[in-house]
Amino acid sequence: MKLASYRHNGKNSYGIYTQAGLIDLGSRLGERYPDLKALLAGEALRLAEEFQHQTPDIPVADVTFLPVIVSPSKILCVGMNYADKRKEFDEQNPAPTLFVRFADSQTGHNTQVLKPHYSSEFDYEGELAVVIGKAGQGIHRDHALSHVAGYSCYMDGSARDWQHSWFTAGKNWQKTGAFGPYLTTRDEIPDPHQLAIRTYLNGRMVQDDNTASMIHKVAELIEYISTFTALSAGDVIITGSPGGVGKKRTPPLFMHPGDSIEVDIENVGHLRNTIGEAPQPAKAVPATPIAVGH
Repeated sequence: MKLASYRHNGKNSYGIYTQAGLIDLGSRLGERYPDLKALLAGEALRLAEEFQHQTPDIPVADVTFLPVIVSPSKILCVGMNYADKRKEFDEQNPAPTLFVRFADSQTGHNTQVLKPHYSSEFDYEGELAVVIGKAGQGIHRDHALSHVAGYSCYMDGSARDWQHSWFTAGKNWQKTGAFGPYLTTRDEIPDPHQLAIRTYLNGRMVQDDNTASMIHKVAELIEYISTFTALSAGDVIITGSPGGVGKKRTPPLFMHPGDSIEVDIENVGHLRNTIGEAPQPAKAVPATPIAVGH
């Protein structure tokens, strides 16, 4: 089952995505579960399944896609988690590298990703997103996947010239991360480490790997993260990007307004966005960024 969040006729809703259209769950379950995050928190996926063979209510072309989870309590991102990426950046740290994204840094499928006005090094990173479906803390890796609701695609846009010795400043400009188009439920992905993952910039394939190349696997990441923080339904773990990023190409390859960017993950989804220019802020930024970046 594929579950999407969207805006239709001026109202946010969510539903089951099919090739023929969207089966609107907001109109059916919204009083009890107002959004997809609430549906997951209520452990109500089986209730949603009861509607998956009904006639779609809304053509896909009539909606504006929202991030799969519109307001996650936590967005935890993993850096340097593919072998080729670690080679590109000469990364030696054996422990998972973590940073956070904020909810307002996200946008949905088929919308504009905004290049930050103050960045000239806006880079692409295609990633597998893991959406938590069952809360927990101190989760052992042997049981970790039972806490997963499903998987999605993520384009973790990075302002490289704003990544200093930490990552937060380069990862949280508004609408720099694309999340979607939908959540593919865990039952359709028996092994999250057997998936081809590719990124395309203007139709050119710029990243090509398999999730089998992850250094820290999904279950290990859930165990590690839940050791120091409780995970809640709707939390998102973005599991890292393969090699091939623009920062390490010769010459460097960055995204610009008008570009198209796509992330395709086998059996999970195909995320498409265009790049727009963020509006110039009213006040100048007082500090000059230090160009380092991971």
